[in-house]
Amino acid sequence: MMGTKERNFRSLPEGISLEDLVPEDNFYRRLEQRLDLSFVREMVEDLYAASGRPSVDPEVFFRLQLVMFHEGVRSERELMRIVSDRLSLRWYIGYDLLEPLPDHSSLTRIRDRLGLPVFREFFERIVELCVEAGLVWGEELYFDATKVDANASLDSIAPRFFVEEHLGELFPEEEPFSAEQDESFTAADERSPSAVAELHELPSAEDETLVESNASKDDWISRNGHQRREQKGVWYRRKADFLASKTDPDSSPMKRRESKGSHLGYHAHYVVDGGKARIILSALVTPFEVTENAPMLDLLWRSTFRWKLHPKQVTGDTAYGTTQNIAAVEGAGIRAYVPLTGAGKAGPYFSKEEFAYDPKRDLYRCPAGETLRPKTFNTARNQIVYKAEPGTCGCCPLRPQCTDNKSGRQVLRHRDERYVDRVKSYRGTFPYEKALRKRRVWVEPLFAEAKDWHGLRRFRLRRLEKVNIEALLIASGQNVKRLVVARDRGPRKLAQVAALRPPDPVSRCRPHLTDVGLLSLEQRRISTACRL
Repeated sequence: MMGTKERNFRSLPEGISLEDLVPEDNFYRRLEQRLDLSFVREMVEDLYAASGRPSVDPEVFFRLQLVMFHEGVRSERELMRIVSDRLSLRWYIGYDLLEPLPDHSSLTRIRDRLGLPVFREFFERIVELCVEAGLVWGEELYFDATKVDANASLDSIAPRFFVEEHLGELFPEEEPFSAEQDESFTAADERSPSAVAELHELPSAEDETLVESNASKDDWISRNGHQRREQKGVWYRRKADFLASKTDPDSSPMKRRESKGSHLGYHAHYVVDGGKARIILSALVTPFEVTENAPMLDLLWRSTFRWKLHPKQVTGDTAYGTTQNIAAVEGAGIRAYVPLTGAGKAGPYFSKEEFAYDPKRDLYRCPAGETLRPKTFNTARNQIVYKAEPGTCGCCPLRPQCTDNKSGRQVLRHRDERYVDRVKSYRGTFPYEKALRKRRVWVEPLFAEAKDWHGLRRFRLRRLEKVNIEALLIASGQNVKRLVVARDRGPRKLAQVAALRPPDPVSRCRPHLTDVGLLSLEQRRISTACRL
C-alpha cells in the first residue's frame, strides 16, 4: 500500500531546545569546544560607546565570519539566508529558533567600524592559540605569493589624477590638528620623569624623539600594503603611477599564463611555518605591481619578533633571491635557501659566473686569465664596477665571446654580494635541495586550498584595506581548521611560552611549572628521560 505523508507541523514539546537538535558529532560543536572567541570583546571594547542601544555581539560577528569561511559563502546576504535555514549554524552563533537574526547590512557596518587593525589582531590571536597548542615549530619559514583577481574590470581604468580627484571629492580627508591644538595636547601629556627614571626606564610613548623616529619609518605592514607613489628618477616609470581603476584604485593590471589579456589584481603574501601543521604566521595583500620579494623582510621580522622565533632557514622561490633579501637574512644568522638565476648573463657573451672572484685581493679574473680591478662605484645601485686595464680587451682572442664594448668588458658586483656567494655554495647540498622541494608542498597547497574552497581566487571586496581584511579572515580560517583537528602539546619553546604568558611581576624570576605550556614541556622531558 502506498503511503501518503500529511504535512502537519506542531510546535516543539516543552523541554526540547536547539541544543538537543544539533548532533553531537557536528563540526560546529567541535569548533565551539576548540575555539573560544570571548577574547574579541576585549579587542573591540574601545570602539563602542558606554551607553545606547546594544549592538550585535562582536563574538557573534566573528562566529559568522568563520561560518562564511567554512561554508564557502561570498556575501553577507547569502550568509544570513543559510544561517536561518541551518540548525547547527543557529546553535553556533547562539540564536534560538524563533529569535530574529542580525540583518546582513549590520555585518557590513560592523566590518567597517572595526577596521583592518582589529582583524589583524584577530588573526594574530588565532596564531597565538596555535602556538599554545604546539603547532608552531619556528625552525623553518617558507615564503610565497599568489595572484588574486580584483573585483573590478579593465574597462574602469582611467588616469590616476582623475580617479584620485574624484575619490577626494567623495571622501574628503579629515582636517589635521592645528598648531594650537597640537601644543595643548602636548602640554597636557607632558611628564617630568626623575633622573633615576631617565637612567633605568625605557623611553615612554610620549618621548618626542622616539615618536619622530618611529614616524619617519614605515614598512609594508604599517602601510597595509600600499605602494609608494613618489618618483625614483626620470628613468623610472610605473604604469600604475599614471593609471588606476575607478572601481578599485588600489588594484593593478596583471597577466595570467592560462588566459589571454590582462586583469586587475593583487598579490597575496603568506609566511608559513615549517612544522607539520603548516600554520600561516603572517598574511599581507599588496597591489600586483609590488613584486613578490618586496615585503619579504618586513614579514620575516614581524613573524620572528611577534612569536619569538629563531628560524634557522628561510626558503622562497627565485623571486625572493635578491641581493638585499639575501644579505639581510644571512646577516641575521639565518640560512637563505633561495634558487638564484644566472644573473649577469650578457646575451651571447660570457656570463658573470664565468669570471672568478678573488675575495682576498678584491679582483675578478676573466676566462682569458686577465685581471679586472675595481674602478668606480655606482652609488644609485650600490655596485662596484670592475674593469680591465685599457687596451687589454682590444687584443684578447676571446673578445668576440666576451663583449663588443669599445672600452672593454666590465663586471658589476654588489657591495653585499659576498652573501650571494655564500648562498651559491648551498647548491647541491641536501638541506638546500630538501628545503626547495618542501616549499612546493608546504605553501602552494595552502594557496590552492584557499582558492578552490574559500574564495581567494577573486576578492569580493574592494580597496586595499578591505581585501587585506578578506585575506586575513581566510588565513585565520585555514589556521582554525588545523587547530580544530590538533591535539594539545603546548608551546615547543620556552621563548614562545614567555611571549604568550608573560610572568607575574611578583614571580618574574621563578616561572611556575603549573603553567600549561611549561607543564607540557616538563612532561615531555620526563617522558623522554623515561624512554632513555
